[in-house]
Amino acid sequence: METTGDLAASVRSILESAGERGGADAVLDVDPRSVERALERAEADGRVPIIAEVKPTSPTSDGVRNDDPATLAQEMVAGGATAISVLTEPTHFGGSADALRDVRAAVDVPVLRKDFVLEEAHLDLVEADLVLLIARFVDDLAGLLAAARDRGFQVLVEVHDRAELETALEAGAEVIGVNNRDLARLEVDLETFESVAPHVPDDVTLIAESGISTPADVRRMREAGADALLVGSAIMDHAGETDGDVRANTRRLTTAETDTT
Repeated sequence: METTGDLAASVRSILESAGERGGADAVLDVDPRSVERALERAEADGRVPIIAEVKPTSPTSDGVRNDDPATLAQEMVAGGATAISVLTEPTHFGGSADALRDVRAAVDVPVLRKDFVLEEAHLDLVEADLVLLIARFVDDLAGLLAAARDRGFQVLVEVHDRAELETALEAGAEVIGVNNRDLARLEVDLETFESVAPHVPDDVTLIAESGISTPADVRRMREAGADALLVGSAIMDHAGETDGDVRANTRRLTTAETDTT
């Protein structure tokens, strides 16, 4: 793994925790729901493809949301979400494998496992349709990508700049996410996606991540080339409010290209 000296303290702590976590004994065999078909259905329905994230908390969020993850996911799908992302990192994000299992049983759309997967054994913790690999933190990206695919996972490879994009493409990534959040200062800049997107081949599915809060942000990322958008805080940061807010927040983003009000 590349040096972590330039990372924010909270990110270094997350990586340390991830390195200490064990994996599962049995190798998974996943029958995934197709992300590509889900994106195509959203486009055909006139919806912006949004991957809505069930995220109880994070180092960049205030408070904790204690709602049932499966119920939240159902409300997001009712609001038009194309897929659901579930945090399974327990220490800093309040996630769990059980939450992902519950969500995947409750919805019929693809479910992304979002975590800091650093080695092959980490892949076997829980079944999902899509698994996240962060290019910067994986020593052998091609090897871990192949291991994930051998289990049946579709793989979202996350990058932050053009150098990481080249690493992802060389490893054979077919779905790439560009994270707008800088991991040193934890600041968000949508220009990050705009600077990387022009260099992504047309046959790669491209996802914009982080910092997408408003319909205007959605339109901006789509105009820059995003096939889909991963949104967490703009939907989830309403601790103590009702699930109906989650549905409305999701719909506000999924209709950003058609709703002129």
